[in-house]
Amino acid sequence: MLDLKQIRENPAAIQELLDRRGAGQHDLQPLIQLDQQQRELEQQRSQLQARSNEIGKLVGKKIKADPQGTEVQALRDEGNQIKIELSGLEPQEKDLKAQVEALLLTFPNLPHQSVPIGSSEEENVEVRRWGDEYIPQNPQILPHWEIGEKLGILNFERATKVAQSRFVTLIGKGAALERALISLMLDRQTQAGYLEVIPPFLVNSQSLTATNQLPKFAEESFKCSQDDLWLAPTAEVPVTNLYRDDILPLEQLPIYHCAYTPCFRREAGSYGRDTRGLIRLHQFNKIELVKLVHPSTSAVEHENLVKDAEAILQALKLPYRVIELCTGDLGFGAAKCYDLEVWLPSSGKYREISSCSNFGDFQARRGSIRFKEAGKKGTQFVHTLNGSGLAVGRTMAAILENYQQPDGTIQVPDVLQPYLGVKTLGLKNQ
Repeated sequence: MLDLKQIRENPAAIQELLDRRGAGQHDLQPLIQLDQQQRELEQQRSQLQARSNEIGKLVGKKIKADPQGTEVQALRDEGNQIKIELSGLEPQEKDLKAQVEALLLTFPNLPHQSVPIGSSEEENVEVRRWGDEYIPQNPQILPHWEIGEKLGILNFERATKVAQSRFVTLIGKGAALERALISLMLDRQTQAGYLEVIPPFLVNSQSLTATNQLPKFAEESFKCSQDDLWLAPTAEVPVTNLYRDDILPLEQLPIYHCAYTPCFRREAGSYGRDTRGLIRLHQFNKIELVKLVHPSTSAVEHENLVKDAEAILQALKLPYRVIELCTGDLGFGAAKCYDLEVWLPSSGKYREISSCSNFGDFQARRGSIRFKEAGKKGTQFVHTLNGSGLAVGRTMAAILENYQQPDGTIQVPDVLQPYLGVKTLGLKNQ
């Protein structure tokens, strides 16, 4: 959530930063006008309340001096009139305040000054590539869904029977490969200093609001009809909200967590895109990396977060590139974001496998996550960061394509062999 005080003090600068996301898309004027109305009412109510308090004191003095004096009744009449006015102003002010808060939640984060300016993903900036020497030269590589179904480790038809399209059933070594990837990722990230947690997979509306999925992305999530509970779209939501409304001692920062969760998304607006395979499912597994850090270290922590996600791709020897998102492609809550894109040879393209974002104090302000330094007055908002370490299904897709052999088998990456117990995936070890 944006800082309302900053908007009041420097609306032109805030509007200029919002316009970098897309000129005319985020107009501050309605918010500024509502806030001004609310503050004027607040001032009017405050003045009336002060006069009411003054009258109360005056009545006491006048009664002592002249209990039957006409001034006492006049003051009482004025006081009663003020009470009537206050009773009408208070609900108006409360309503305006609620409107301001609701409107404030609809504004995206301000892009960091270092983010490249652009209008769409075509203007994202490639930062670096890794693993070109591992790009397979086999021209006959099948898409991952075809080789997976051929080997009997992926089944989309049976999943559709159980649920609907955009689900998959993993069978035999397919299920084992998924589990092996989850274990590898968690092992590597805990070794890198992240504390593993298993959070609830259902989250309430307040949690989704704190991590900026609500109100904007309600249509992307699955909601339970009888409870204020939603299926978690990403572990970012439950893990970050473990600290909602907390005031942390400075000594507790930084906090690093990694978490495995299944994730659930409607994929609204993706009609016709990636209808086959593991790229865009309603349910998928993911390892999430979450950091809560001191504002002064968040830029460095962001770069290190990207490296921690990259380390998994490097361990698996999967070719990838790092992309810095421009202002026009930046996610709603991110101040700065890097995407990791893995090479999928069947399509001859890099595809997103991790998105690593620095939110600054945007989420912490929405979720009231603060820290306090001993001996100092007041509190500050932490900075929150997160990224996939990695999306498991997309990692499997990349393995099934990049490690595909001419004979139709899949070579298991060396680092996964101890987890999986085989060196090759073929029909004989379904």
